Amino acid sequence: MKQQGILAVVSGFSGAGKGTLMKALLEKYDNYALSISATTRKPREGEVHGREYFFMSVDEFEALIANDQLIEHAKYVSNYYGTPRSYVEEKMAEGKDVILEIEIQGALKVKEKFPETLLIFVVPPSAEELKKRLIGRGTETMEVIEQRMNRATEEAEAMDAYDYILVNDDLNKAVESLHNLIQSQHMQARCNAELIKTMKEELAAIVG
Repeated sequence: MKQQGILAVVSGFSGAGKGTLMKALLEKYDNYALSISATTRKPREGEVHGREYFFMSVDEFEALIANDQLIEHAKYVSNYYGTPRSYVEEKMAEGKDVILEIEIQGALKVKEKFPETLLIFVVPPSAEELKKRLIGRGTETMEVIEQRMNRATEEAEAMDAYDYILVNDDLNKAVESLHNLIQSQHMQARCNAELIKTMKEELAAIVG
């Protein structure tokens, strides 16, 4: 019998290196599925439906909300974003460990609906390093970087709602730590009900 996959949510400050971490994890291990979000925003150049996002109309998205077909959803700058339940449940049933890379607000909603979800928050080794990484991207103005730092200050307030804090200092070590954290969940008693039942039955049969 194929073991059910684990649902893990990864959040973190902008600039903490979540995207790089996810990409490296998926390249190294093949037992993960990165959940694809649905959105009502228009595709950007090079984006493909079903790869970056499931692109849909407002009516289609609202129908998903009405039918409770989203694990979580939120509205940002007049566009909806959400996690389709069917995709996640399908992948977990296949035995894949599903990772959602979402904001704190969405992460806490998922944990509310699915208490067994593993919440992991990715941080750089220090606030100074975070600022250095944001500047190092070379894609944003100092004004935007200041906004991101202010947002990180707010987000830090929710860090203790997470199960684990993962320091992304050395990428390879962070990938291994993330992999080990998720895999360790498979050893929890609740994930091994079948094994526990069989062990009890076998012991009872031997003892007679």
